[in-house]
Amino acid sequence: MSELAGESLGTARRAAIPGLPSPDPLGRRLPAVYAGDDLAQRLTGGFDQVLAPVHATLDNLWAYLTPTLAPDDFVSWLGGWVGATVRPDQPADQRRAAVVNAVGTHRLRGTAAGLRAEIRDVFGIEAEVVESGGTSWSATPGSALPGSPEPDLLVRVRAAEPLATRVREFVEANRPAHVPCRVEVLPE
Repeated sequence: MSELAGESLGTARRAAIPGLPSPDPLGRRLPAVYAGDDLAQRLTGGFDQVLAPVHATLDNLWAYLTPTLAPDDFVSWLGGWVGATVRPDQPADQRRAAVVNAVGTHRLRGTAAGLRAEIRDVFGIEAEVVESGGTSWSATPGSALPGSPEPDLLVRVRAAEPLATRVREFVEANRPAHVPCRVEVLPE
């Protein structure tokens, strides 16, 4: 957790903010006998410099928990809370969109629409997902069923080769486990 706190949250950048005032200086809370003591006021002033960023973070915690407002280095960590699939090499706006859309994407997980949304959120490309199944209802017993009895999933994307390999791996990891899958990569 310490590596995550230091690296992902960027605490080094937010730990010391020159000139940031404390909203509640500790010197004001000292007993009256120390109120005029220069050493006590300078000592508590040093603590105020260290604690001011903590106060600022807690006062603005709602912004840290809002993907569209959170600092860039916090978005990936926030994505872990909601199970969003984000990559560090993604542009910031794509990572933010993946975190914002995570709950809706989980609702669709295991469906063609869910796979299409995940590919869009993770890679920023549109995919065509064709599945063999279907659903229907009928008031007549024995009516024909839609789709094919053999499960099949076809994902078509337009991408260059380095991205195409990552899309293939992603689809293999996120497809329904019981459905055979093919990925067709079309030229851009």
